[in-house]
Amino acid sequence: MPRTPDTASFKFNHTMLRVKDPQASLKFYTEVLGMDLVAKNEFETFTLYFLAFDHGSPTTPENRFAREGILELTHNHGTESDPAFPGYANGNADPGRGFGHIAITVDDIAAACARFEQLGVKFQKRLTDGKMKNIAFILDPDGYWIEIVPGSLSL
Repeated sequence: MPRTPDTASFKFNHTMLRVKDPQASLKFYTEVLGMDLVAKNEFETFTLYFLAFDHGSPTTPENRFAREGILELTHNHGTESDPAFPGYANGNADPGRGFGHIAITVDDIAAACARFEQLGVKFQKRLTDGKMKNIAFILDPDGYWIEIVPGSLSL
């Protein structure tokens, strides 16, 4: 269905993941994936972290809802130090199957995967695994799957 004047300005702005330990997650998304922390909003019982790849024009708290491709990490205070907290369902196993993954495009997938390997990042699927040899899946600190894809991909 073509876009109508009613939906012409709609954009996919962000997706949200709940995280147990914000420091581990922020380190992963900024240092391993190279995202920028563009905003942080602290509330009494939770904190929101907004990350993005800023390519040329910086994302600010004022314009972050006007762009696409934002990742929101939500930390519910206390989960990081609660030994009884079981963690969040990643959506790829029961119970909680539903959400699948986010995806990141890279210029050189082999080089990116070699770098992830050197950094000790956990893989769900390496390039050499399975039938699809042109994609990989890594895991963030909470076990969320991140698909790594090349800039050009034929399925």
